[in-house]
Amino acid sequence: MAIRARQAGLANLLVVEKAGAVGGTWHENTYPGAACDIPAHLYSLSFAPKPDWTRIYAGQPEIAAYLGELVERFALDRCLSLATAVTGAVWDGTRSLWRVETDRGPLEARVVVSGMGALHHPALPAIPGLHSFLGPLFHTSSWDHGVALTGKRVGIIGTGASAIQVVPAIAPEVGQLTLFQRTAPWVMPRHDRPIGPRLQALFRRLPPARRLLRAVQFWAREARAALGFTRVSGLTRLAEAASRHHLRKQVADPALRAKLTPAYRLGCKRVLLSDDYYPALTRPNVTLETEAIRSVTPDGVTMADGRHHPLDVLVLATGFDVTASLARVPVVGRDGLILARAWGERVTAHRGVALAGFPNFFMLLGPNTGLGHNSVVLMVEAQVSYVLACLAEMKARTLAAIEPTPEAQARDLAALEARLSGSIWQQGGCASWYQDGEGRNVALWPGTVVAYQRAMRVPDWDEFVLTPARTRTDAPQEA
Repeated sequence: MAIRARQAGLANLLVVEKAGAVGGTWHENTYPGAACDIPAHLYSLSFAPKPDWTRIYAGQPEIAAYLGELVERFALDRCLSLATAVTGAVWDGTRSLWRVETDRGPLEARVVVSGMGALHHPALPAIPGLHSFLGPLFHTSSWDHGVALTGKRVGIIGTGASAIQVVPAIAPEVGQLTLFQRTAPWVMPRHDRPIGPRLQALFRRLPPARRLLRAVQFWAREARAALGFTRVSGLTRLAEAASRHHLRKQVADPALRAKLTPAYRLGCKRVLLSDDYYPALTRPNVTLETEAIRSVTPDGVTMADGRHHPLDVLVLATGFDVTASLARVPVVGRDGLILARAWGERVTAHRGVALAGFPNFFMLLGPNTGLGHNSVVLMVEAQVSYVLACLAEMKARTLAAIEPTPEAQARDLAALEARLSGSIWQQGGCASWYQDGEGRNVALWPGTVVAYQRAMRVPDWDEFVLTPARTRTDAPQEA
């Protein structure tokens, strides 16, 4: 957003970041084995390619380095305020600007764009006695690299995206690893491999070759949604068969295979990619525990049937509190409307980007704009273009404020709910972080990226309240 805003001539902007470095999830999550499940060439910004990715699926250190390089490449250091946490934002209707509170003092801005991701507030399990554990206890997003795992008895609670990367990474090192599984995930082959110097040189010297690879990766994933990945279909059955074949190929023990076979439809939860997760679970020093946990004790975990697992280290691979992420920061819009209350019944935003009652406020990767089949970078780029079109219209018409009408937002939500009504998330027989407390998918877009890009190409100004500017005597930050 900052890069494109600067390129559009919006020089008066500030990026406020709570961490001490850029990178977001790729700065925070440094657990062993951390990597992206989208190919690196497709996960890059379209206008800022990196020809020398070293693997098909890049690891956390390489992605974090790429994001840091973008700051240098586009000279963003001058508009970055690192180690600065936003603690609240209030719309001042009299002056048509936002008063933003931070832990380093207040700011004023005509426009606020939220780039707060949803995956950064750890979801801690409500297990009795959790914090009575006397050994090292930490979430994967706050990995304690000072804890030596060699020869230790390590427990991991959770079998989601981080667990299937952590388990193979640490299994050869630990003395005993116990993985506590509530729900078996669907796992597909990853087919990861290094990208050698010759290919890197080809991509550097012949950009069309890199663009062709990116296009192939994009359309292969896009076809899944187009052919029915978002609902129970023939493609669902084919994918489930492929996943079961992957499991049979890598796990010979029928009892262990039974524990690892999901009891819901593929796609209802996040589909995981791994070539080494199943083999790691067949190691003699790894135990898969599927009984319910009764409690955590000072020295381990006790199961519902009374069995006890003594542990030296306990790791929580339990994901994030998605639906409450943005609402954790008090945002107060027009007429004192509080964002958390506006989202009391259903987390929603007009096209996932703007909110009725919150003028000059935009979100990137807002409600129902995440993806389960393709690169979310593509969604962010479409949203950035949409926001910049709104800002250009504000300048062209000399507007003080812009916000969607409640009617347009309601129509958008109705259309979205209609698409979700028969989706895999409603019919798949599972609960996941995609859903709110009522079981509604509030995280993912139920269609193709192309369809979203088409919808975001040109804003419909009839869907907005456009407020003309009065004579201004102040000049706060633009964004």
